[in-house]
Amino acid sequence: MARPRTPAGRARRVHERLAEEYPGSAVDLCELDHRNAFELLAATILSAQSTDARVNLVTPDLFARYPTPEALAAADPAELEVVIHSTGFYRNKAKSLIGMANAVVDRFGGEVPTSMSDWVTVPGVGRKTANVVRSVAQGLPGLPVDTHVLRLSHRLELTSETDPVKVEHDLNPMVPAAERGVFSLRVILHGRRVCFARKPACGSCVLADFCPSAGRV
Repeated sequence: MARPRTPAGRARRVHERLAEEYPGSAVDLCELDHRNAFELLAATILSAQSTDARVNLVTPDLFARYPTPEALAAADPAELEVVIHSTGFYRNKAKSLIGMANAVVDRFGGEVPTSMSDWVTVPGVGRKTANVVRSVAQGLPGLPVDTHVLRLSHRLELTSETDPVKVEHDLNPMVPAAERGVFSLRVILHGRRVCFARKPACGSCVLADFCPSAGRV
């Protein structure tokens, strides 16, 4: 099979190969445990500078204590900090969680918003977090750009941008809208399991035959 010559062509090939390597829907591939959009939103806020595995150890207690936006909005900050302490940056995260919950209750009637223009006004929420919840829990288009997506996008020469928002805008036209979330999740999984920041496992990578960086990193 000929090597794709353009970023869009490489993105299509990446999409095809990683769909075989990591099958399933966005819900299947998301490694943050959740039962609804509110829980995924809270878990995604906690995942900053932490691991999904660590967050999953914390959220059962978190959601047992604060099962709704209303309950979380009324949380005592000191008590919330104890619950989420092990995820790191717990003071800032507690502030973000309570601010998020108050915004959801006061401005959106207790329902997690769906439009990006509403999302980015919620405390603790940027485009990446919004795109995670939109694509996984709400069935809407969204392409989260995290450190793995940034790294692989550069190695695969899908974009030369370094700003996550600009990378998202470069990638969006290359992926069907309904599949942007699952594309991102597969790239993230590949970054975690194969295309490491240091010493990527190019020898066992399903993208190596057309990746411009294979064997050169």
